[in-house]
Amino acid sequence: MMYEPPHRRTSSSNSVSKVSSSSSSSSSSSSSSSVVTLDSDLTTKLSFSSKSLPNFSNSNSNTTCRRSYASHPVPQPVFNNWKPSDRVLRFNPEQIEEVRLRLNVDVTVASGSVPAPAPIESFTDMCLHPSIMKDIEFHEYTRPTSIQAQAMPVALSGRDLLGCAETGSGKTAAFTIPMIQHCVAQTPVGRGDGPLALVLAPTRELAQQIEKEVKALSRSLDSFKTAIVVGGTNIAEQRSELRGGVSIVVATPGRFLDHLQQGNTSLSRVSFVILDEADRMLDMGFEPQIREVMQNLPDKHQTLLFSATMPVEIEALAQEYLTDPVQVKVGKVSSPTANVIQILEKVSENEKVDRLLALLVEEAFLAEKSCHPFPLTIVFVERKTRCDEVSEALVAEGLHAVALHGGRSQSDRESALRDFRNGSTNILVFSYKLL
Repeated sequence: MMYEPPHRRTSSSNSVSKVSSSSSSSSSSSSSSSVVTLDSDLTTKLSFSSKSLPNFSNSNSNTTCRRSYASHPVPQPVFNNWKPSDRVLRFNPEQIEEVRLRLNVDVTVASGSVPAPAPIESFTDMCLHPSIMKDIEFHEYTRPTSIQAQAMPVALSGRDLLGCAETGSGKTAAFTIPMIQHCVAQTPVGRGDGPLALVLAPTRELAQQIEKEVKALSRSLDSFKTAIVVGGTNIAEQRSELRGGVSIVVATPGRFLDHLQQGNTSLSRVSFVILDEADRMLDMGFEPQIREVMQNLPDKHQTLLFSATMPVEIEALAQEYLTDPVQVKVGKVSSPTANVIQILEKVSENEKVDRLLALLVEEAFLAEKSCHPFPLTIVFVERKTRCDEVSEALVAEGLHAVALHGGRSQSDRESALRDFRNGSTNILVFSYKLL
């Protein structure tokens, strides 16, 4: 089915349908307000009356796109009866619990539900598509990480998943590999088709990392296309990619809804959905867009939700949109990672920048004295104006610093990250409020 934005949906109490001899179309009006995202990657929103919004049905290009979706029946999604190797199938409950204990994995299912699949510590035992295995070997992935060992069997078995794992745990591959496996089993997409799988992420940078992983693990698959749909990049190029037909879309919520409303893509074939870093998406105000997408998905679909923390809002979202999910936790949820030493130093507001400068100048002196490189450093600030101020103050002290925030262009942001990765800039001042 074709996605209809809120302002064009027929009111349940009063609907009018008009049919012409050449084509069939419907229009509706409603006095209720709807939320429109002005910036696809920020949380600034306005409410308009439905009458003030443009009527996309009057656009020739959108009408053409809409007809292309309806020109052929939508293939039904295929959920294969996946099974691991016979060796894994022979595991008894005691062995399964022993592996989970070793991996520091906690698995929970609702009372009366089918038990979760056993964790698998070998990619070979997962019985993946040969092309996927080829790419896993090409990138020298040797053994699954803890989240991969348990989350992948759950996803491959077709179950909904609520995953909790810290950044750097390998969770991207944990959902990417089952997602590609699912897409390979479907009828191939054609021009005008919507994607088979959708990944929603809170920021452009995370979406780019996910897209890179998807392409790396699908490089051996012929005619397998992935599109990234984020703000700050050419929307015309995105439109062309989407209308050409892609298997997977990796997107930020606001920009993806923009394309849905413009008729550039469809939810009609989506049968695999990933909500990555869902807690951050809620923090950034994307809940209305997430709900808009989830409420318009086909009935048959599988959902994987990943979150580093488990606040009540995430639990509510999972309860509403996940069906009989398996909850997989690696380590302690909401606890600090053991890889980082945390030191808290309290200073007054007007002393913060001076204290920061003193710390980093001292660090630079010690690094130079010991002939070691200055350690890569990230400074988090709240506002983008503050971000620039701190960055300029650090540069004035002779330190190599760069600001990263939503007010910079996409090319500037990518350049800043690239310089930070290769070490030419060793201090990244990062605004977490406006990404």
